[in-house]
Amino acid sequence: MKTYPFPRVYAMFLILTLCFFAGRGAAELVSERMKKDAVAAEGKLLAEAADSSCSWGLGFGEPGTKPRGNVTPEELAQYHAYYIAPGDEKKLYLTFDCGYENGNTGKILDALKKHGAPATFFVVGHFLESAPELVQRMYREGHTIGNHTYHHPDMSRIADSEAFRKEMEDVEAQYRIITGQEMPKYYRPPQGKYNVENLRMADKLGYFTFFWSLAYVDWKTEEQPTHEEAFAKLTGRVHPGAVVLLHNTSATNGEILDELLGRWEEMGYAFGTLEELVDSAAKQEKQAYSRFSIIHKKAPRDPAGRIGEFIYNATEMTEGSDS
Repeated sequence: MKTYPFPRVYAMFLILTLCFFAGRGAAELVSERMKKDAVAAEGKLLAEAADSSCSWGLGFGEPGTKPRGNVTPEELAQYHAYYIAPGDEKKLYLTFDCGYENGNTGKILDALKKHGAPATFFVVGHFLESAPELVQRMYREGHTIGNHTYHHPDMSRIADSEAFRKEMEDVEAQYRIITGQEMPKYYRPPQGKYNVENLRMADKLGYFTFFWSLAYVDWKTEEQPTHEEAFAKLTGRVHPGAVVLLHNTSATNGEILDELLGRWEEMGYAFGTLEELVDSAAKQEKQAYSRFSIIHKKAPRDPAGRIGEFIYNATEMTEGSDS
């Protein structure tokens, strides 16, 4: 009798089919596990980013020279964050952090008006609620009001983007009630504490983040510096393109600001707005991009991610960090 190989072929086909589906099932299980591991890893990275709290710090050189930040202007710029203006133009950018009102803000506004000097006031929720008339005066007199968060928390400890957004948007809402206008997208992290993820969050919300390059210990209301100490720090360390951080709660600032602005003017300095600083930085970045492209005949490498190398607490002299 002649035999046919069909049973053997059928058996082989069945074995291969079972192997195929078994392998496919195993692959799907592995793929699903990999997805879960990736999600867990991403969550861990975000948590680590939130835990990597950085305090803004400065290192000073010779009088009149620009200080070094613990992150360079180039690294910050990719998140639309700044602490100093580019170039050597003798222009200062005045900023005040406003946590609450204790009788000095009116004097500060008087001095600014006398000298025609624009300023940015970074306000928290308490200031907006307790001193709306001062916010209205700032707006009427042409100053900028920026966002210093509603509750003044350590924002570097906030990993949840919605919690971050709420701190910002609650300030925007209160500002809108007081002025009838949308708040400018300028942000200063409370106490100068931040991390990379915070900078990304602010950037995604359309904010420009501002640190500072000139400040002094003026926030201790019970231990105010003398006039001489204030002048020594603020004129001795002044430099082209400085973002100046002062506190509205400082009695010394209220008493000396008129004379201080006059001294800076005598040194050849003028006063600019943060909007001008951003425009200046953008022009320089565009010029650098064009020069690189012409010389190398290609676009510069995307620097995204490099700022992560600079996450550390400042070990050099830091002043103004209790803002």
